[in-house]
Amino acid sequence: MSEPYRTASVIGAGAWGTALAQVCRRAGLETTLWAREPEVAEAVNATRANPLFLPGVTLDEGITAVTDLAATADADLILAVVPAQHMRAMLAVLAPRLRAGVPVVLCAKGIEQGTLKLMAEVLADTAPQALPAVLSGPSFAGEVARGLPTAVTLACPDHSLGEALARAIATPTFRPYWIADLVGAEVGGTVKNVLAIACGIVEGRGLGRSAHAALVTRGFAELTRLAVALGAEARTLAGLCGLGDLVLTCSSAQSRNMSLGLALGRGESLQQALAGKLSVAEGVASAPAVRALAERLDVETPICEAVAAVLAGERDLDEAIGGLLSRPLRTEREE
Repeated sequence: MSEPYRTASVIGAGAWGTALAQVCRRAGLETTLWAREPEVAEAVNATRANPLFLPGVTLDEGITAVTDLAATADADLILAVVPAQHMRAMLAVLAPRLRAGVPVVLCAKGIEQGTLKLMAEVLADTAPQALPAVLSGPSFAGEVARGLPTAVTLACPDHSLGEALARAIATPTFRPYWIADLVGAEVGGTVKNVLAIACGIVEGRGLGRSAHAALVTRGFAELTRLAVALGAEARTLAGLCGLGDLVLTCSSAQSRNMSLGLALGRGESLQQALAGKLSVAEGVASAPAVRALAERLDVETPICEAVAAVLAGERDLDEAIGGLLSRPLRTEREE
């Protein structure tokens, strides 16, 4: 078939899901957007807007919003954009309706608490008949939705499928680069959210740009160590889904995770920082999972460990910062 993908379902109508629905429509796909909240679906269909999660963006007329998850199952291509901690529950409901061989592009960035599984592993558990892919990289939802230039990683173990998926969703301003490394793409997107909280804390605490640069660089080393220990290729993390995403997320308060860290660094409690937020800061749920996974694999991740301890109330900020600054000196390239 010359045009294998004609229809797409985007599951999750938060900011990122709504932006990806825009991408799919611009790429010429007939697009269904599943929303958990009836008021979101009603707004998308009636006013071409999602004021709850993506205000100020006019949505394509061709996006059809639904609240019935079953209505998404027949698409040629499915993008799963629910938060990582809800991915298993959603896929369990959807799985009996999915046909064999349908591509499911996982767009959440996180590690499942409890099982410590990546999203591709969750998909394999719940819908083994689906073909996995991962979309990750430096991308703010509002910019993508408005059509500003963006480049991302599309990871898929099957090269021909990865190329076909990339072509299916590519637009002149949305450029997916495909790779085979699912693990690298997932770990890069997950750990950078935890590191962004740390960078926000540094910024909020007024520790300076030098400290920020050091944190990003040493955080990248942690991210790479953990990914490689899980079987990823180190070069994957030097690309869009690793270094690229880390640089973006750790340098702008548009990032939900960095803005959370900013609030913590300025003295707010975690509860205060999260109060009234509709969008999910994935780093909050991922931090303890990253810490547990690193401990299981005996991988040093002192920055991620410190963030997890702060979020859990095990250390205050000054203690965590002091602990990082008092670590033994070592060669920069020591593994």
